[in-house]
Amino acid sequence: MGSCNEADSGSISVINDFEDSQPATPHMEQPKVVGAAAAQAPIISSYNDKIRPLLDVIDRLRLLMVMKEGIQLPTIVVVGDQSSGKSSVLESLAGVNLPRSQGICTRVPLIIRLQNHARQRPELYLEYNGKMVPVEEPQIATAINIATDEVAGPNKSISDTPLTLVVRKDGVPDLTMVDLPGITRVPVHGQPDNIYEQIRDIIMQYITPKESIILNVLSATVDFSTCESIRMSQQVDKNGERTLAVVTKVDRAPEGLVDKVTADDVNIGLGYVCVRNRIGDESYEEARKEEARLFENNAHLSCIDKSIVGVHVLAQKLVHIQANAIAKCLPDIVRNISAKLDENVSELEKMPKALTSIADATQAMMRVIQAAKESLKKLLWRGEFDEYPEDNTTHGTALFVEMLNRFSDELHNCEESNLSKDFLTEEIKGLEDAKGIGLPNFLPCEAFLRILRRKVERISYLPIKFTEKYWDYIEGVVISVVMRHSEMYYHLKVSAKGAAHNLVQKLREQSINRVKELVEMEKLTGYTCNPYYMMEWKKLMNQQDHFINQISGTNYKQPRPCSVNLQGFGEIQVEHLRQHSNVSILQQAFDLKMRMVAYWKIFKELMGPDGHGLEKMLVEYPAVVAKREKLKNSIKVLKESKDSVAKIMDRIVLYDAYLV
Repeated sequence: MGSCNEADSGSISVINDFEDSQPATPHMEQPKVVGAAAAQAPIISSYNDKIRPLLDVIDRLRLLMVMKEGIQLPTIVVVGDQSSGKSSVLESLAGVNLPRSQGICTRVPLIIRLQNHARQRPELYLEYNGKMVPVEEPQIATAINIATDEVAGPNKSISDTPLTLVVRKDGVPDLTMVDLPGITRVPVHGQPDNIYEQIRDIIMQYITPKESIILNVLSATVDFSTCESIRMSQQVDKNGERTLAVVTKVDRAPEGLVDKVTADDVNIGLGYVCVRNRIGDESYEEARKEEARLFENNAHLSCIDKSIVGVHVLAQKLVHIQANAIAKCLPDIVRNISAKLDENVSELEKMPKALTSIADATQAMMRVIQAAKESLKKLLWRGEFDEYPEDNTTHGTALFVEMLNRFSDELHNCEESNLSKDFLTEEIKGLEDAKGIGLPNFLPCEAFLRILRRKVERISYLPIKFTEKYWDYIEGVVISVVMRHSEMYYHLKVSAKGAAHNLVQKLREQSINRVKELVEMEKLTGYTCNPYYMMEWKKLMNQQDHFINQISGTNYKQPRPCSVNLQGFGEIQVEHLRQHSNVSILQQAFDLKMRMVAYWKIFKELMGPDGHGLEKMLVEYPAVVAKREKLKNSIKVLKESKDSVAKIMDRIVLYDAYLV
C-alpha cells in the first residue's frame, strides 16, 4: 500500500490462509464466476473468520474516535461526482436501500460497517450523537434521513460530523467504508453558495491520510479525466497507488469502455471494476442476474476481462485490499497509540493537581504566594531576570535606574535650575519686598524663604509625577507576576489581581502623601545640617568681590563688560544690574543667590518599594479544567485502543515484504 512504514511493517499469518480462500487480484489468474452461477453465489465467497478480529479492532478504534487523537486508521473512502452512482454501488455491496433523491443525498460522512452475519434475521442500527438506534431494513433510508437532519440540520446544508450505519447480514462482505457527499459545483435551493468548497474540504480531510483507500466511483457516460473526484484524488495520490475505480452505468455507454479501463489515462493504481447497479424496483438478486447477463452477452461489455467486472469482484477486491492495509498498518498504529498515550500522560503529570479539599486549596494558595513573592524579590530587588529573560519590561532594578535618571534630568533641566537667567533679579526684588528695620548688611530670612517657596512650588509636580510613574510600574510588574503564578486557578487569579491592585494603590497613596509632606516641609523653613551646603556656599561666595567690581567698578580704561564669567554659572549677562547703584543691595542679592544655589543643589539630591471562600478562590481556570478533562478522556481512549490492539497483536509475525 505504501501508506505505512514498510520497513517496520508486520504481516498477519492468517492473511495467507485468507488469500488461499479468496479469488486472486486482477494481476493474478482467478476463476471466473459468470452467468447464473455468479447470480446465485453470495456476494463474496467464503471469508476467513481469522481476519474478522482484525477488522473488529479497527472498528473498535474508530468507535473510540481514536482518529481525533491524530491516529490514522486504514479506511475505504468512497468519493464521486454527484449522480455518479455512488449510493447505488454501496447498496449493491450492503444489500440495503440507501436514501435517493435529486441533488445531494449524502449530506454527512456515512460510515457503513458491513459484517457477515449467519443468522436469518439481519441486524441493523444507526450510531450518531452518542446513541444507537435500531432500524428495520425497509426503513433504513428514512432513518438515515432523520439522523442526517438531526446532525446537519433539516435544510440542504452539509456537515462533517459522521453517522454510522451497521449492517449485520448474511452474505455481505466484511467491510467498513465511508461514503462522502457527492461533488457538486451548483448550489440548489437552501444550500450555501460555497457548497462546493464545503464538500471539497470534507473529502480532502478523509482522502489525504496515506492510510486511506480511495474508492473512486465514475460514470461510464463521462470522460474520466474530467471528473472532479479524479482531480481531487490525484492531488493526494498522484500515482494512484491507493485508488480503486468503480465504473457504473456501463449499460448506458458500453461502446469504448474496454479501452477506457485498459488505457488508464488517469492513473488508477489499484485497477478498475465495472458494475451494473440495481435499476428501478429490481431486487438485489435480480440485479446480479442482469449484471451477469449484461457482461456475458453485450457485444462491447463481453470483451472486458471478467476479473474486473461485477459487484462480487468489487467486494472481493475491497476485502483483500482492506485486510492487507490493516496488516501493514497495525504495527504503526500500535506505536502511534503508545507514543500519544505517553505524551498525554506526561503532559497531565506536569499540570497542577486538582484541589479536593480546603487543605489542598490552602497549600496551593501558599505555594502561589511564595512563588510570586520570590519572583518579585528577584525582579525588583536582586536584579535576577532568569524567569523573564526576554521581557525587559519586568527587569525592575534596571528600569528603576532608568526612571531615576530621567527624573534627575527633568529636575536639573527645569526652569528653576537655570542659574544664569535674569541673574539676581529675583533676589533683588525679594530683598526689596523684605525691607525693614534691622542690622546693616544682615540678610532677612523672609527673603530667602519667599524665593525658596516659589522655587519649590514650581517644581513640586516633578517628584509627585515620578512617584506616580514608579508605582504604576510596580503595579504592572506585581500583577503580571501574580497572574502568571495563579493562572491555573481562575477565581484566585481574579481575587489576586484585585488584591494586588488595592495593595499597590494603598502604598502609592502613602508614598505620594509622604513626598507631598517633604515638599511642604521645604516650603516652611530653609534648614539643613548637610556640611556640603556650607562648603558650596563658601566656594560660590569667593567670587563675590570680583563679580561686584565687574559691575560697579570705576577704574576701567575700557568699557565695562556686558557679561561676567562665574564658576558654576558660565557667562552671566549683567547689564540689567547696573541700574542698581546701591552696592550693598547687589552684595546681599549675590549672597542670597549663592545661598539659594547651594541649598537648591541639596534639595534636588534629596528629591532624586472562613475556608469555603478560600476553596472557591482556588477554583481552577475553566480552560485548565477543560484541558485536564480532555487529556484524561484522551488517555482513556488511547488506553482502551491500546488494549484492543494488544489482544490481536499476538497474531502478527514479522515478515520481509508483503505485496498486495
